[in-house]
Amino acid sequence: MTTAIVSDLHLGTVSGADVARRPEPLERLLDVVRAAHRIVFLGDLLELRERPVAAVLDDVAAVLRRVGEAAAGKDVLLVPGNHDYQLVAPALERARLSESGGLGLASEFEPSPGDLVAAVAGLMPDSRVTVSYPGVWLRDDVYATHGQYLDVHMTVPRVESLVAAVVRRYATRTGADGPTSVEEYEAVVAPIYALAHSVAQNARARPHVRRNNLSRDVWTAATGNGTGGRLKGFLIGRAAIPGAVAAINALGFGPFSSDISTGELRRSGLRAMGEVVDRLGIEADYVIFGHTHRAGPLPGEGEGWRATNGARLVNSGSWIAERTFGGEDGPSNPYWPGRVVWLDDAGSPRVESVLSP
Repeated sequence: MTTAIVSDLHLGTVSGADVARRPEPLERLLDVVRAAHRIVFLGDLLELRERPVAAVLDDVAAVLRRVGEAAAGKDVLLVPGNHDYQLVAPALERARLSESGGLGLASEFEPSPGDLVAAVAGLMPDSRVTVSYPGVWLRDDVYATHGQYLDVHMTVPRVESLVAAVVRRYATRTGADGPTSVEEYEAVVAPIYALAHSVAQNARARPHVRRNNLSRDVWTAATGNGTGGRLKGFLIGRAAIPGAVAAINALGFGPFSSDISTGELRRSGLRAMGEVVDRLGIEADYVIFGHTHRAGPLPGEGEGWRATNGARLVNSGSWIAERTFGGEDGPSNPYWPGRVVWLDDAGSPRVESVLSP
């Protein structure tokens, strides 16, 4: 059986950066779905942080129907991420009220009438749609999760990581060493996602498209690629950011690093992946993540792509046209959109780019 793993489509963005809504990329995505026996959408299938859910579903319904047609008779597994957390939030609330115990690494839920995920499944009526959270076992030796828990450990001062640090310190009892279970990670991230979702549902005058781009805007300015050029970049990158990071660390929210280079983004992401694997005790030969939008390992990459327990790390990239990191150098850029991870009954997961420059 061949499984296709696709993450971070972010269908429904106001900016139009979600390339799978464009005709040619959509056809490539449908080719992937047709070629696979099982399809896994590994988080952030929908972009639910910018507009009300009804508006998003109106815009993406046609795409999801076509995906459903291509996946007719097949298993479609949804593993929600931070931008489409509402796909699983009602089920998690019901699970907390039940006597079934805490969440495991791969708690499976069927779409329930009235839930958002049921509306999504209804657009793919001929597919067998299930939800697994926070991850899913695809083989005895392969585990996949979107990767939103990485934000608890990222040392690059991204907005969501900063907010997670505040929530962890003041609103949880995870201890000085941080989360060591799914429930403890959820105690940190769930309040953040609930607020983000609530704000988006009450958007009135115009979409909150800028909210999700703040970290990237700061990175662009600090590297001198934004408006204002090198002087602005120098002032932000060499003065403002180090000073702000020093203050954040002094308040006990760190450790964060003032190094926001692309190299440090990669290293920080890999360290966070390894941290999550270790803390959750994920005993797998391969652990597949999404979330960071940086695919890998690509040809020539090897250093850092292992957890301390020996698990090999894989990232499925995204289907978002990254104006900050994407560049114009095609699939050799790890942020190039249109990645899929192929998984067979045996052997290593394979990262493939299905979109040509």
